[in-house]
Amino acid sequence: MKDRVQEEIIADIEMFDDVDDRLQYLIDMADECQEIDPKHKTEEYLIDGCQSRVWIDARMEDGKVYFATDADALIVKGIAGLLTRALGGRTPDEIIGTELYFIDRIGIRSYLSPTRANGLGEMLKQMRRYAVAFKAVSNE
Repeated sequence: MKDRVQEEIIADIEMFDDVDDRLQYLIDMADECQEIDPKHKTEEYLIDGCQSRVWIDARMEDGKVYFATDADALIVKGIAGLLTRALGGRTPDEIIGTELYFIDRIGIRSYLSPTRANGLGEMLKQMRRYAVAFKAVSNE
């Protein structure tokens, strides 16, 4: 099933034929991130397994999860922004069940070193962990 937000991301990236332009798009996405509260830029919110330092926080509001991120590398911050765009504003069940096909469709892994690609997976896992935790709390 097609996902509107993922289709928008794919369309945005596919406008650029050149790898450098696509990377610039990721850097531009960094500016659009909901930045994490500076008091949450601690080890507790730091994502393990990333080459760069990446922090992710989440809050649940009206049954939907919203993410805030930051990273010390612009491309990585842009990737976090894409994940936030794709998953933010959804219910925990939607986040848990969403297949992020846009990652493969835009070929983002091919632009990344193995350690950065691993970091992408770790960011996604953390966002899903937040969704699982929020679901558990809301079911109590």
